[in-house]
Amino acid sequence: MAVRNEKEKPKKVQEKGNVKRKSIMREWVDAIVFAVIAATLIRTLFIEAYEIPTPSMEKSLLVGDFLFVSKINYGPRLPITPVAFPFAHQTLPIFNTQAYWDGIQLPYFRLPGLEKIKRYDVVVFNWPVDTIPYRPVDKKENYIKRCQGIPGDTLSVVGAQVFINHKPSLNPPMGETSYDVETDGSDFNNERLGEMGVVLDKDQDGNIQDGHQNSANTWLLHLDKENAQNLSHFGNVKSIKPVMASQGVMDQAPLIFPGDTLHKWNADYYGPILIPGKGQTIRLNLQNVEIYRRAIAVYEHNTLKIQNGRIYINGKETDSYTFKMNYYFMMGDNRHNSLDSRYWGFVPEDHIVGKALFVWMSVNPFGDFLHKVRWNRIGMGIH
Repeated sequence: MAVRNEKEKPKKVQEKGNVKRKSIMREWVDAIVFAVIAATLIRTLFIEAYEIPTPSMEKSLLVGDFLFVSKINYGPRLPITPVAFPFAHQTLPIFNTQAYWDGIQLPYFRLPGLEKIKRYDVVVFNWPVDTIPYRPVDKKENYIKRCQGIPGDTLSVVGAQVFINHKPSLNPPMGETSYDVETDGSDFNNERLGEMGVVLDKDQDGNIQDGHQNSANTWLLHLDKENAQNLSHFGNVKSIKPVMASQGVMDQAPLIFPGDTLHKWNADYYGPILIPGKGQTIRLNLQNVEIYRRAIAVYEHNTLKIQNGRIYINGKETDSYTFKMNYYFMMGDNRHNSLDSRYWGFVPEDHIVGKALFVWMSVNPFGDFLHKVRWNRIGMGIH
């Protein structure tokens, strides 16, 4: 045996010597493919970066904040549309063509997570409203809001105060609302306003960025309580009053959910509304069926019809429905500058993307070169 092995050794060395080395081009291709696969797995299963494009969460989150969003906290959602270009959500840059093929659609499935969605979590999700053109669930626009209501909660808004199960909900400490600010006609000190995070400069289309002028002497501004208090001490400010809708008067543009004439709700007086959960049976009647129509018909793929004052689901008359998924009620911290569940209803669990963790970069789109980066926000946790 020993002699035989010694004879085979030179042969093995010779075989290894004959192995061809990969070309530099092949090595680069292999490295790029590996990097793309690894990055795709990380973005799908663990963590992904997002940017804040609108002021609906101010001042908790600012336009120009870049966030890391965890997929593992609530459990990674496996791709529903598996055939797609890497790192592209809806369209390919430059080419402006669709970045995915919706010919294959997989059923919704989520891996186990570290926790359940809790009230006051800041959550990224796919916009639940239909889009034109049609897009699959995981290819709809990404939204970020604060979860105000979880399955089983009864939510209402009274005088702009959210109530959960008939108890006042916590208000975001940095949240904004709108104020009518009357001045003596003189201009604001924009530099001082900029230090407060209030920007009145016009964009390239001539629109005011953070409020608009109702008249020569009156501005509609979105402010948190601290800024409202500070602004009241400006020498040119005559009065500052919070804007509040009247109870029983429906918002017309955009229409408040569920969009029927039975519910005369608005952004400041809303509900009460029961948020459905998986396995929960809710009694249906002509007064509440529109609240749950979209969840039953669109998200859970049933047919729902009302004929002669009776409710039919999948052709059978019924007065109740047992839900198959959990649903959530999401609201922006900038309460008068946010399109949220008050306008388009519940967010189903299959639309949930992940939990916002912290800000890894923040760029002020209105700042000059020396003040472009908001250094004090880098590494800031999201609460």
